[in-house]
Amino acid sequence: MEASATRRIAPAGRVSLKAATMPVNTLTLIGGAAAVMTVGAVALLPNWTEASDHRHTRPPAALTVAAAPGSFSHVEPGEFLMNERPVPAPRRQIAVSQPLEIMKYQVSLDEYARCVSLGACEAADAEGNGNVPVTGVSYLDAEAYARWYSETTGETWRLPTDEEWAHAASERFRSDIEPLEEDPQNPARAWLSSYQREVDLERKADPVPRSRGSFGVNSKGVADIAGNVWEWTSTCYARVTMAADGKAAETSIENCGVHVVEGFHRTYMSNFIRDGKSGGCAVGLPPDNLGFRLVRERSAAMPIAAFLEKIRRLGREIIGA
Repeated sequence: MEASATRRIAPAGRVSLKAATMPVNTLTLIGGAAAVMTVGAVALLPNWTEASDHRHTRPPAALTVAAAPGSFSHVEPGEFLMNERPVPAPRRQIAVSQPLEIMKYQVSLDEYARCVSLGACEAADAEGNGNVPVTGVSYLDAEAYARWYSETTGETWRLPTDEEWAHAASERFRSDIEPLEEDPQNPARAWLSSYQREVDLERKADPVPRSRGSFGVNSKGVADIAGNVWEWTSTCYARVTMAADGKAAETSIENCGVHVVEGFHRTYMSNFIRDGKSGGCAVGLPPDNLGFRLVRERSAAMPIAAFLEKIRRLGREIIGA
């Protein structure tokens, strides 16, 4: 299902400061002067406490890849209905207007362990160490790491959107499994498709995360993308009712307790809140084949795509109030 309009996007961001790093030989070290400050002088600095010292400890620089601007055809994520029956998701032409800087590798166990040791992140549910991808992390864990990494580097890091991940994945991107196209009037196919996604995410054919570079690089130079570790994105799950023409959304309801996950193919996962007292289906442990990588913003200003997304969410909140 094609839409005639072309949507232009810039890398989506958040208002809060998050960060990135440059190669080690280009880093500007700003901590040297602080080493000679007296205890009294340090006491004058606002919000400087022992509990927040981890925010001033610079982690090692991450290797990144800059995916050049371009356009691509993209199947929208989410559940799409027409006349109360499931239909295939629409395909839209996406134009990426700025280079997308993304981590070449997924965040590793060692990198994540540093955040945990400094008290800024919860321990991952998957065990191990080394330069293999960290897994067993919830959406909230990934967000916490992005905040910590941003604050310690002084730049802006965040999870990629579904569109950004697809752009970075290039020829390795696979959208939802869509048997619906064979018979859009049969809702059973939607249930089978959903079940298959869950089975694929839990499958153990290759259960152990491999060291960096095991799955090679794609045409954009991004390593291990669509390997045996799925990755969180910042895109919320949406349930969309299409208009009669099949080209426009009549209503759209977002559930940000569930996010789009990308990897061998696209699927959807709850945020996995470990505190059972909160109740709900989001309580539980993240799968041991689910990790993440981050993208870097070059400007602290909120990009247009992120601004428009916040406006849309505000509108939905007002309507639902």
